Amino acid sequence: MKLFESLARYSPQALGVLRIMTALQFVEHGSQKLFNFPVSAEPHVLTGLTTAAGILEFAGGILLALGLFTRPVAFLLAGEMAIAYFMAHMPRDFFPVNNGGDLAISFCFIFLYLIFAGAGAFALDNRRSA
Repeated sequence: MKLFESLARYSPQALGVLRIMTALQFVEHGSQKLFNFPVSAEPHVLTGLTTAAGILEFAGGILLALGLFTRPVAFLLAGEMAIAYFMAHMPRDFFPVNNGGDLAISFCFIFLYLIFAGAGAFALDNRRSA
């Protein structure tokens, strides 16, 4: 269809928006773990593992939002989300809809996609390589 073919030229911008919006949501998860902001009804208890996860989510999310070191950061964050899924969600139930792991899986696969696709538009990585 002609309409969808013409939209293909905006792929870099769409990828950039996907990266930025996903990263901002990820920053929110990290800031909630580290600073209890936004305020949670059940604040996280900061153990070594949750602190490490919070730092990865907060700092990694900021780097992804900026589009800086996108591929290596996305690699680390995809791994974090895979570990989070299998440690925190999978033991509760086999099905993601029942174990609350839908978002961890979604984050993991978006980050995997970014490893291969790169940052898209609006990224500092694009200025570094020039």
